[in-house]
Amino acid sequence: MKFIFFLSLPFYALDQWTKQAVLQFISPDEPRIVIPDFFNLVNVTNTGAAFGSFRNNNAFFIVISSVALLVVLVLLFRRRAPDVWRDVSLALLLTGILGNLTDRLLYGHVIDFLLFDLHIPYAHPWPAFNVADSCISIAVVLFIIHAFWKEKNAAVGG
Repeated sequence: MKFIFFLSLPFYALDQWTKQAVLQFISPDEPRIVIPDFFNLVNVTNTGAAFGSFRNNNAFFIVISSVALLVVLVLLFRRRAPDVWRDVSLALLLTGILGNLTDRLLYGHVIDFLLFDLHIPYAHPWPAFNVADSCISIAVVLFIIHAFWKEKNAAVGG
C-alpha cells in the first residue's frame, strides 16, 4: 500500500501545484506560447467532463467522482496477490480522480492548462487538459494493456 501513496502523492501534488501556478500566472485571456503552433499553456475552466462535454454539471461530477474514488479505494484495499500493473493503474486513477475532485470542490470546475494543436481533423486543437487528466488517461491505457496481457497469458497457459 505504501507504493500506491508514494506514486499517487507526488502526482497529486504536481497536479495541484501546476493548477495554482496557472491561476497565479496565466490569465484566461492570454495563453502562454511554449512551442508556436503546437503547444500553449492556457487557463481554461471545465465545468463538464472529458473534452468539455456535459458542461455545467459540477454537482453531478462531484457525485460520480466520489463514487469512483470509493470504488478505487475498495479495489486498492482488497487483499489480493501483488500485481504491479494493477497497482500502478489504480494509483494513477486515484491521483486523477482526487486532483479533479479537489478542483470541483474548491472552485466549482476543473482547471485545464495544457493545450496541444496536432493540426489534424478533430484535434485542431486538442482540448485542454491537466496532470490529473493525464494520470487518468495513462491509467486507462495501462488497464487495457494489462487486460490484453493477462488474456494472452491465460490463453497460452490454458
